[in-house]
Order: sequence, then C-alpha cells, then structure tokens
Amino acid sequence: MNWLPGCSFQAHHGLDTDGVLGAGTRKALNVPVEARIEQLRVNLERVRWVAQDIPDRFLLVDIAGFNAQLFKDGVPVWSSRVVVGRPYRKTPVFRASIRYVVLNPDWTVPPTILREDVLPKIISDPDYLARNNMNVVDSAGRAIEPASIEWSRYQSARFPYQIVQAPGPNNALGSIKFMFPNPYAVYLHDTPARALFQKPARTFSSGCIRVEHAHELGVALLDDEAQWGAAQLEAAIAEGSTRTVMLKQPLPVLLLYFTAEANAQGEVFFRPDVYDRDANVRKGLAAGFRFSPLSDTATRR
Repeated sequence: MNWLPGCSFQAHHGLDTDGVLGAGTRKALNVPVEARIEQLRVNLERVRWVAQDIPDRFLLVDIAGFNAQLFKDGVPVWSSRVVVGRPYRKTPVFRASIRYVVLNPDWTVPPTILREDVLPKIISDPDYLARNNMNVVDSAGRAIEPASIEWSRYQSARFPYQIVQAPGPNNALGSIKFMFPNPYAVYLHDTPARALFQKPARTFSSGCIRVEHAHELGVALLDDEAQWGAAQLEAAIAEGSTRTVMLKQPLPVLLLYFTAEANAQGEVFFRPDVYDRDANVRKGLAAGFRFSPLSDTATRR
C-alpha cells in the first residue's frame, strides 16, 4: 500500500462512500507513489496551459471531476455536479463564451445519436416518437407524418429528415440550456434524469454537459435580480414557451480535464482518468514535448 502525505481520494469521483474496503478502494490505495507523482506532473502541465490567461469571471467545467464552478475574482461563487460524455462519446477540452440561454428548449437529435440510438428504437417500437413527444421535420421545418416513412430502410441508408423533441418535462435538455458556439456542438443543459447526479462516476451523456443545479446557474449568468431572479426564472419556465435570453456580457467557459487537484488546505485529491487522457500528456512530457493550450497536441521543446 502506497501513500502520498496529505493525499486523498474523493468518493464522488469514482469510489462509493460505503465503508467497505472493496476492489475499487484497494486499487486506488495500491497505486505506486511514483505513479501519483507523475499524475501530479500531468495535471500541473494542464494548469500551465491556462494559468496565464484566466479571466476575472468565468465558468469552469472539470470533466474528470464531474463538476462545474462559477468564479468571480478568482473565488468560486457557485458549483454543481455535472454529467459528462461517455468514454466513447467524450466531452472535448476547449474554451468558448456563453452568449445566451434558452428556456424550455426543444431538442434536435444530433446525427450520431439519431443514427446509433434513436432510429433503432423507432424501428423496434412504433410508439417511441409519440411517447417521447418527438416530431419528424424536413430541412424546411415542415412536419412529416411518421406513418408515411418506411423506417426499416434507414437501418443502413442516410435518414433525410430531422427528429425534434418538443419542450416539456421529459425533454432531454430539461428546462434550460446554455449556449456557447463551438465546432463540437457541445453545450450545458438541464436534464430530467436527476438520479444520475448521485452516481460517483458520471459519464452518461453523448458529449454535452448536464448540470444538476441548472436553474441556479441561469440566475447567476443572467445577473439581473429584478428581471431574472429565481422566482422570475421559474415563472418564465412555467409558462412553457421557448424563449432565448442574451447575457449582458459573454461569459468565458473553460472545459478542462483534471485527474488531480489541491484544495485551499493543501490536500491533494486524485481521480480516475475516465477518458485515458493522462498517458498522452505523460509520454509527451517524458519526450520533451510542449503541449499547446487546451489540447493534447504536442511540439518539441
């Protein structure tokens, strides 16, 4: 059994709080100290990528930590558990700016989810669309009658339409989403799947970030107690209509990936490398490479 002084393992980052010395706990405790030192080196390198350009106010999504925090003047003023992408649909690392929020959003099913998840369910279950409040539309937004579609032919052929889930309590995006234009079509949003936030490892999405306390984040980002306080936001959502609200100022959002962190008391916390991203950084450092900010791209020093 190997230890680093002052080091801990956060239960909600991979280990259940059950008081049992199970296989997962034994595996974490028996990681060699040399490996933990390398893990610290990898994450210090990740900090270097962004440490010189941190704004006064920003939202940080720590993918490996399953957590989001809003910072003002370097101090966290809000935090929430989040759900991130599955290992085969990884949430990417990048930086953008949140520009607006959408209340009661509809959800256009992305091509990958449509092809791999939704179409097979429709083919096997004719009531799937109606049960999930989904509609079929063409490129011009005109409704297409599902009964007119020969669904089985699209098991291999390209589907020529879009499937859109209407706003409502079962909408995959919940009642609010936070938009920051980016090439990955990734954003933050609410979710009706609340039980997933209780899981210690929260890799269940298709790449976007589900936020446990999304309404609180909406109030914080809109930053207008008179018009968009908690009661006013809830009332607007209760109306049920889709509404886009621009932020007063775009807010930087950083989607980063840390498998180790230290708190204000100097305690170090280690997390599972859920996307197996540490190895590339470790190899690059050993070979004398310098990594580009917010990427795993390396160049010779």
